Amino acid sequence: MPALHSIAPEKLARLVGTPGAPVILDLRAAEGDPLVPSALIRSPDTVEQWSSAFGGAATVLIDADGVSVAPGIAAWLRSEGIRAEVLEGGFAAWRAAGLPLLAGNKLPRRDAYGRTVWVTRARPKVDRIACPWLIRRFVDPGARFLYVPATDVLAVARSMNAAPFDVAHDDVFWSHRGDCCTFDLMVEELGLSDFPSMDYLAAIVRGADTGRPDLVPEAAGLLAMSLGLSRMYADDLEQLNAGMLVYDALYRWCRDARGETHDWTSHAPREVRA
Repeated sequence: MPALHSIAPEKLARLVGTPGAPVILDLRAAEGDPLVPSALIRSPDTVEQWSSAFGGAATVLIDADGVSVAPGIAAWLRSEGIRAEVLEGGFAAWRAAGLPLLAGNKLPRRDAYGRTVWVTRARPKVDRIACPWLIRRFVDPGARFLYVPATDVLAVARSMNAAPFDVAHDDVFWSHRGDCCTFDLMVEELGLSDFPSMDYLAAIVRGADTGRPDLVPEAAGLLAMSLGLSRMYADDLEQLNAGMLVYDALYRWCRDARGETHDWTSHAPREVRA
């Protein structure tokens, strides 16, 4: 039975990547260290400075072993009205369970507020919505995305200290490689391929983004929705916000509902016999 105000690693892993996931705060990591996916790095020594930013949010605190630092910081947050739990066994238990680890050394530098900043081409269709969804759900919930004209991406990346992505240029790491799209690369390089059915979601995105809608049956549907969204929204960030729901639904279908079928008769009331 879990200890009071704690959460088991396996339960937290089921929540990561979903819209209702708690804010995960890593109290032991330095920039570049492996992380529980979507975790934010915070110092326990400055809790008075950063705690107010999480008012109203559910949080999970991670230390090395679940008992050294996190229980005290969680109690502090609860004293400020913030829902706070501790990861049972800390980072060591997460790693021992073989759960996915985010490759912190692959992340771009963070800004003064601890956010990663990314820049790509304006008027997104598939990859340039799918990748931000992946980053916000599994990497950095507070990530900032800049959509600019294609000719300005590299200059904006330099001036804003942002990571360029989905741009065909030799100096851009996060982009297509061979038959794989940028989403494929991010899943692999960031260590997210161990999440259940992430490989199938990547195939859907790849098929929709690279002109291969026959790769998996759902790719054609994603392409249709993506093109529809691009015509519904003139503002790229509004389109991103709307597209988040599409990818939330696709991920949950890939993870939990691929075996479920639906037709008219499967939901019809059973015949009542006299």
